[in-house]
Amino acid sequence: MFNRARRIIRFALTFLVLVLAIFAVAGLWEHYMVAPWTRDGQVRVQVANIAPQVSGQIVKLPVGDNQFVHKGDLLYVIDQGDYKVALDLAKADVASKAADLEVKTNENERRRKLTDLAASTEEKQVYEGGYLVAQAAHQTALANLEQAQLNMGRTEVRSTVNGFVTNLLLRVGDYANRGSPNIAIVDADSYWVAGYFEETKLGSFKVGDAAEVELMGFEGKLTGRVESITRGISAPNATVSTQGLPSVEAVYTWVRLAQRIPVRIKIDSVPAEITLTAGMTATVIVNPAATPAPSALNTIRTVGNLIKSR
Repeated sequence: MFNRARRIIRFALTFLVLVLAIFAVAGLWEHYMVAPWTRDGQVRVQVANIAPQVSGQIVKLPVGDNQFVHKGDLLYVIDQGDYKVALDLAKADVASKAADLEVKTNENERRRKLTDLAASTEEKQVYEGGYLVAQAAHQTALANLEQAQLNMGRTEVRSTVNGFVTNLLLRVGDYANRGSPNIAIVDADSYWVAGYFEETKLGSFKVGDAAEVELMGFEGKLTGRVESITRGISAPNATVSTQGLPSVEAVYTWVRLAQRIPVRIKIDSVPAEITLTAGMTATVIVNPAATPAPSALNTIRTVGNLIKSR
């Protein structure tokens, strides 16, 4: 009787260990192979590379490195001397061309009113041509004035976004070249998280599903949504060699690694105690809205829920 009881206990313990092992293996399988999550995530951000539209020496630099600036705030000022002279010359040229146009207009009007006996057709055409030339010259002078005013205004370089001045290397006295970026601003309104998911997990979620983000350097979680899934990544085999031939990498046919596809996560809000920095390491967990688990896992979950409820 005693031996029989021991056998029953051993069988029950063995069965219990087996069930627990099945639960453990199923849980690990779902967590690592099925559930859409990745530790390969990174905080990303848009960076505005500010370039001047005119060239010149920097004479004023009111911002510092890592300083927050609003859209439209002054970043630096380029020497306005040459541009002020150009503006004054353009104004003077407009005045000169306007006076000449007035003279040519009056002369043309007088000749146009004369009869053919008092002024020949050729003479009228000459004065009309002079009037048209003066009119075109006046329009050109006005356009030059507008350009000079634009250039004068462009000597004050302003921020195009709300954000943080980053890696500032400019100094007063540096020369700014037209079209060459010389100051970078991290757009504070553009943070997102890029999660690099294995291609085998892409089918378990879709755009719009809720997501959670865990940052390595901070406690707590950020909430967000799957905003988009990248439609293409670089393919090494698509490159062409220097001889114009296909470049094909050698691979092991019995080992295939899943590619990682970037998934863009839009952050809902950032708590005040968390300071986001582009490049931070993140873990991304997607919670699919309505993605059924595999049937075997569903069965195990159902049994587990029944056991827990008793």
